[in-house]
Amino acid sequence: MSVRELVVLGTASQVPTRHRNHNGYLLRWDGEGILFDPGEGTQRQMLRAGVAAHDLNRICVTHFHGDHSLGLAGVIQRINLDRVPHEVTAHYPRSGQRFFNRLRYATAYRETVELVEAPVSADGVIAEPGGYTLEARKLSHPVESYGYRLIEPDGRRMLPDRLAAHGIKGPDVGRLQREGVLGGVSLDDVSETRRGQRFAFVMDTRLCDGVYALAEGCDLLVIESTFLDEDEQLAVEHGHLTSGQAARVARDAGVRHLVLTHFSQRYSEPDAFEQQARAAGFEGELTVAHDLQRVPVPKRR
Repeated sequence: MSVRELVVLGTASQVPTRHRNHNGYLLRWDGEGILFDPGEGTQRQMLRAGVAAHDLNRICVTHFHGDHSLGLAGVIQRINLDRVPHEVTAHYPRSGQRFFNRLRYATAYRETVELVEAPVSADGVIAEPGGYTLEARKLSHPVESYGYRLIEPDGRRMLPDRLAAHGIKGPDVGRLQREGVLGGVSLDDVSETRRGQRFAFVMDTRLCDGVYALAEGCDLLVIESTFLDEDEQLAVEHGHLTSGQAARVARDAGVRHLVLTHFSQRYSEPDAFEQQARAAGFEGELTVAHDLQRVPVPKRR
């Protein structure tokens, strides 16, 4: 059975709190697991959330600030300790190669797993493993940062009433799907486009073109909301978003489910983030993330 869900491992920003671990997010997408921004403590949060090293196929680091990457050393060593039976691919800004090298070899351990380094240096497609395309877009932060976007190809949805009208049933349905035409009836005559699902992960950034490109038409958007709107000047100075800015991006991009995360330790009341997001006009599903939460990808329209 295919599972598509976000497992939230940590939701703090620069400083963890009693209730929020540093960043960490696992996207389960059918049989694959993509780990985003493993901050300090990710390995323990994985244990608490029931996520194993064997679940990881890909690691995506947006940038090399500690709250987004200091857990990388432990995660890589755990992958090797557990002898994960498949290769694991790591994406990260090429400009941070020296940081990746230091984290990968922070201490002595035995390498047992093939870790494929696939650094990112420009906007565009970075992987096409089959079943989805993974893209990266540059963001606006004091250090080079990239957001990530997963796109499932469009498919076809068979329409029972049209199949019945043309007398097509049983094995002939599969034959029509494979061959595209059967007895003068085309696939277009009895089906419609089924839009592929889309997921985006947007961390530390000011508003920029990359934010909007990543969010466009997403079924599930995970986006930083470090500051409340009254601290917008601080957000601009430090390269972050406010809850209202994130929500307006989601509203304008037609996002179905918005997940706000990466909260500054200065705030103790999470309800304010939801209130400001709603005040900004976002009317879709909304989650103010907390640690160890599971958020399902919305079902297809």
